[in-house]
Amino acid sequence: VQREELDIALAAELKNFKVTEYIEGRSARRMDEVTQYGLIAAREAFLQSGLQAGEFDSNRAGVIFSTGIGGINTFEREKQAGIEKGYNRVSPFFIPLTIANMTAGTVAQNLGLHGLSTAVITACAASTNGLGEALHKIRDGYLDIIVAGGAEAAITPMGVGGFSAMRALSKSTDPKRASIPFDAERDGFVIGEGAGALILEDYEHAKKRGAKILGEVVGYGSTSDAYHMTAPDPEGIQAARCLQLAVEDAGIKPEDIGYINAHGTSTELNDASETHAIRRVFGNHANKLKVSSTKSMTGHLLGASGVVEAAFCVLGLKEQWVPPPMGLEKPDPDCDLDYVANAGEDFSYAYALKNSLGFGGHNASIVLKRYIAE
Repeated sequence: VQREELDIALAAELKNFKVTEYIEGRSARRMDEVTQYGLIAAREAFLQSGLQAGEFDSNRAGVIFSTGIGGINTFEREKQAGIEKGYNRVSPFFIPLTIANMTAGTVAQNLGLHGLSTAVITACAASTNGLGEALHKIRDGYLDIIVAGGAEAAITPMGVGGFSAMRALSKSTDPKRASIPFDAERDGFVIGEGAGALILEDYEHAKKRGAKILGEVVGYGSTSDAYHMTAPDPEGIQAARCLQLAVEDAGIKPEDIGYINAHGTSTELNDASETHAIRRVFGNHANKLKVSSTKSMTGHLLGASGVVEAAFCVLGLKEQWVPPPMGLEKPDPDCDLDYVANAGEDFSYAYALKNSLGFGGHNASIVLKRYIAE
């Protein structure tokens, strides 16, 4: 399938990626790209965490690894094989490689984790929901450690074709004017691919083993618009309630939030609706908030977007810096917050909020806190 067939010029692809630099060849062939990406991210996060097998109770360590679409590359390859060779020639690995929970299972197997292993499937809110569920599992005492992540690999003919048919993708041929959240000329998102993972750990457990703590996850909210298959509620009523629930769960006030990493997809409906939701919750404080969408630089990683963007929040809190949305040149009057346009900004803040919205009316928000060593 040629790009011109779909009238879509741009995608945020993983360039020059060689899976065998990370995963042994035979094992890699038994994984869809979505699982390859997820496993690599999980391994890197686990390595950075300093966790060592045998030094923690593997029965109290689990995985919540989410995706919006799952193994669509395998699905398309095996569908074509069935057409060309007959469906009795479909690979016996077709089902395992396609199902959306397989990344979580592969991560658990690879890292030797015997606690909860599951996937949250809520479209583009998936990995934010996953982080929130991980927070509650640890807070409620079910587990000590959770590898919380998301992966997506949907830059395929059907993946791009499907989003294009929905008129969700930008048709711009200029990378600087394609993914432009909150801009008056925005016309859709740029599809991306990749994965992210965060190691969530009980605070006392982490302190006891001398972990290098990067930040804290302290609040979670989740609601449903129950409004439309794909469109957000224009008034953002349930999206606002989701933000409010996350703030309340963190035990703080709306005024304590300094930065919001917005869902900010660069679609006409999302950006305006999300702005309204923020104003509904934060009132006059909304004018003091820093808000940005880093999808302008990464593309939209769909189900993996939340955890990748949560990582940006963690790093922003650590460095006391706010990442910008790039390409914002012509502000939309309906998007009237401080979007830190085109240049990052030094900023003193203790709490950040990551917001995600998914097809099906799924809303998810988490609150992250700057960690200051005792």
